[in-house]
Amino acid sequence: MADITHPPMEQLQDLEYCIDSNPPWPETVILAFQNYILMLGSSVFIPSMLVPAMGGTDGDKARVIQTLLFVAGIKTLLQALFGTRLPAIVGGSYAYIVVIVYIINDSSLQRISNDHERFIHTMRAIQGAMIVASSIQIILGYSQVWGLFSRFFSPLGMAPVVGLVGLGLFQKGFPLLGSCVEIGLPMLLLVIGLTQYLKHIRPFRDIPIFERFPILICVTIVWIYSVILTASGAYRGKSLKTQTSCRTDRANLISTAPWFKFPYPLQWGPPTFSAGHSFAMMSAVLVSMVESTGAYMAASRLAIATPPPAYVLSRGIGWQGIGVLLDGLFGTGTGSTVLIENVGLLGLTRVGSRRVVQVSAGFMIFFSTLGKFGAVFASIPLPIFAALYCILFGLVAAVGISFLQFTNMNSMRNLMVTGLSLFLGISIAQFFDQYWDPRHHGLVHTNAGWFNAFLNTIFMSPATVGLIVAVFLDNTLDVEKSKKDRGMPWWVKFRTFRGDNRNEEFYTLPFNLNRFFPPT
Repeated sequence: MADITHPPMEQLQDLEYCIDSNPPWPETVILAFQNYILMLGSSVFIPSMLVPAMGGTDGDKARVIQTLLFVAGIKTLLQALFGTRLPAIVGGSYAYIVVIVYIINDSSLQRISNDHERFIHTMRAIQGAMIVASSIQIILGYSQVWGLFSRFFSPLGMAPVVGLVGLGLFQKGFPLLGSCVEIGLPMLLLVIGLTQYLKHIRPFRDIPIFERFPILICVTIVWIYSVILTASGAYRGKSLKTQTSCRTDRANLISTAPWFKFPYPLQWGPPTFSAGHSFAMMSAVLVSMVESTGAYMAASRLAIATPPPAYVLSRGIGWQGIGVLLDGLFGTGTGSTVLIENVGLLGLTRVGSRRVVQVSAGFMIFFSTLGKFGAVFASIPLPIFAALYCILFGLVAAVGISFLQFTNMNSMRNLMVTGLSLFLGISIAQFFDQYWDPRHHGLVHTNAGWFNAFLNTIFMSPATVGLIVAVFLDNTLDVEKSKKDRGMPWWVKFRTFRGDNRNEEFYTLPFNLNRFFPPT
């Protein structure tokens, strides 16, 4: 048998900067701004979908976007400094949409005839639900319960979960790109061309600008192209859907955004609390926790770090709970999760530096207070972001699949666990999704609206369904006989903080805080 030329590798070898190595400052600032531009997609899309349904105006939407960006900067900085310390952007989550729509459609809120008043009361109800639900992540994180649960994870179990974190967002890819194919498709081809075929061309010194700054280059080119199309009247007379997707002056973001606005806690008024809303919101918090866990695993691999130990994972989930609490206090309109697209960007640019993400958090905070300037960047058409998602979500999915190299994939047991987890994760989530409609309860339809929202949210998440199936099968099928096949000999040393001497380098808290919070 020929020698194996590509043995399993704990860390990726062809990345330029790892978690604790930093590019030169000029390059760091540009890379950080690139991360900021990328995270604008979800930061604009989620409020654009929810705020009008709440009764809000374009001005309300601009203010919610500003608040979402401002709090995202704070959460990202806290996570990078005191949480997992991985280079992960924490922003608005799609996992909360089902629950938020349930709150929006609450009969007590729908009876309010004045749109602006209904928007304010709905926002306060969402805030109250988030404040209560955040306790779930805070308790599971800081009590180390989530870390204890993570001991049931193995490379075999994590592969489909991390894979589904990327694959489960397929609807945000080409279907969204296709809403304005004349903008989205050129963007997709341009990014692939620059990052894969022209990456070795270095017109300025020795910096691979096409590989390092593809988002900035491609977004600028296609954005100018879309501005020309809009200004020339190419979309005049087109359907509302086409104009919303393609035009750069959509939704009056620039005109309605204030020049300067500093978001502050309780800016919408005191939150209101409802037991039903809070219980429903807890499902979204659990889903975002699962998705973030998969994202942390992918980020650690793309930052050339070891998989986060149980203690670090719990610490990160605890700080993410603090982030959801901030979402509730400030009124961002949605909860928090690690943005998968920014995790994928680590691999696309081959830069996994923590400092880049910390500087990017500064951009989020800065531009969120300068409303007009932030709104200019937020006017980038969504199909441009969708083209990027096609690449970046796929890259994260591939990182998840790469965990299978530590397992025995000649084992029928492992093939069954992997295949069933991947298929059911996508299929069950799609089954629930096709029955869900903002005006109805979805597949689960009982008299308890909070219960409907709870189950629909859980089972509409591919990563959550995948985790349930993968962890259950992996820990019940021939467990003792299959330790080596599951990849446990490689994985077990990463369960504890002191299990690998590299953990201290990657995950130790700054400012010598480990003296007060010793790792376990």
